Amino acid sequence: MAHEHEHEHEQEDEHEDEEARAEAEADARRRFALAQIRQYGDPALRLKAHEVTDFDDDLRRLVDRMIELMHDAQGVGLAATQVGVLRRLFVFEPDDEGPRAIVNPVVVERADETAVDDEGCLSLQGVRVPVERSTRVVLEGKDPNGEDVRVELDEYGSRVVQHELDHLDGVLIIDRTDDERRKEALATLRPRAVLR
Repeated sequence: MAHEHEHEHEQEDEHEDEEARAEAEADARRRFALAQIRQYGDPALRLKAHEVTDFDDDLRRLVDRMIELMHDAQGVGLAATQVGVLRRLFVFEPDDEGPRAIVNPVVVERADETAVDDEGCLSLQGVRVPVERSTRVVLEGKDPNGEDVRVELDEYGSRVVQHELDHLDGVLIIDRTDDERRKEALATLRPRAVLR
């Protein structure tokens, strides 16, 4: 009888080892992805992205790479400027519908109603600040193949795309929060800011 229990324990240990391995692997992937995402202090984050005119394989490869980075970094959105590419495009996945890419996004409708919530950013590690955003937006743009897309988003999805749109204009969450929270965020970021 004791032997069976030992076997059960062995299986439990193996399962825990597998979980720990999977967690360590996800953590390593996240660190690797973050190392490829431009961090606060990088000048690319302050530049305005340009309209995309070529809907080619190069663009589709960029989109695939950005989706992979977003997943590995455990984010819900990633703008091209965050990978040092000055093109008006971002990927996002605020819900269970799978990742999407919007090229040359433009807000065509924006709700008057706003809400304040804490936001973090893959380019500003360790920072969460309150940001006021419209509770609903309608975006128009293109998909990576150049087809027209129109996306209506509420609440969380709306917040995610407004955050990514800001990136395309060189605007960061610390620009959209109050002075006190900005100071706190900068104190967190400064030691890591890249000196050039």
